[in-house]
Amino acid sequence: MSDSRETINHHAFVVGYPIKHSRSPLIHGYWLKTLGIAGGYEKVDVAPEAFADFIAGLKSGDLPFCGGNVTIPHKEAAYRLADDTDELTDELGAANTLWLEDGKLKATNTDGIGFTANLDDCRPGWDRGGRAVVLGAGGASRAIIQALRERGFSEIHVVNRSLDRAQELADRFGPKVHAHAMADLNEVMRKADFFVNTTSLGMGGEPAPQLPFDTLAPGAVVTDIVYVPLKTSFLEQAERVGLTTVDGLGMLLHQAVPGFEKWFGKRPVVDDTLRALIIADMEAHA
Repeated sequence: MSDSRETINHHAFVVGYPIKHSRSPLIHGYWLKTLGIAGGYEKVDVAPEAFADFIAGLKSGDLPFCGGNVTIPHKEAAYRLADDTDELTDELGAANTLWLEDGKLKATNTDGIGFTANLDDCRPGWDRGGRAVVLGAGGASRAIIQALRERGFSEIHVVNRSLDRAQELADRFGPKVHAHAMADLNEVMRKADFFVNTTSLGMGGEPAPQLPFDTLAPGAVVTDIVYVPLKTSFLEQAERVGLTTVDGLGMLLHQAVPGFEKWFGKRPVVDDTLRALIIADMEAHA
């Protein structure tokens, strides 16, 4: 870690549009307090047409930030506007974490790290299977497909309402990734070892379609990146047929770890107290 980044007593941000409901300040505020760091973390609401100016102010030092998180709809623009990116982010074409180092704005994407760290924490061995099903081909699915490929899954089947969108991801991430239309979902799920929902189906407790989770392989793991509600319709369906499930809240918590370490110089821990803090906030705003 470069000593040129004077991160202590500095401030970080989460930028998006809209940003009102972000829980990132709660997460980073908890870590700042527990680690005794005199820093800050705040929400910044920036419309798409003003984002380039925001990044210019960050690079010039006119804004009082050492870096920050980027969320919808700015991840692709953040990648394009950064001075220095890594291989992972180059393949994704989207960044969610920025920091200033040696006079440059650097960028990475921690969504995949958060996804796998959550599963490693909750269900060690989840990645021993060979066949994965990814429901959805939106922006959230990119980092997940990349992470599944890197973890050694031999087949990754992406199922989406628009077959063209799914095919774009198969073309991007290589021969292990296969594109399917929604009509193929039941067949694709048969004997799969892993299933993840990357769509908004079930968000906010809305109804979600009934899927044949009983046809997955014995010991299959089912997860959902939706975390409001904590137990989504898909997770309930999977539990009813005896499958192991992992909720999506841990992905949000674990993806925040690398950025905090970049900005403030200490690596935080995702613990039960933090999880309880976020769940309490979710319940208070339900």
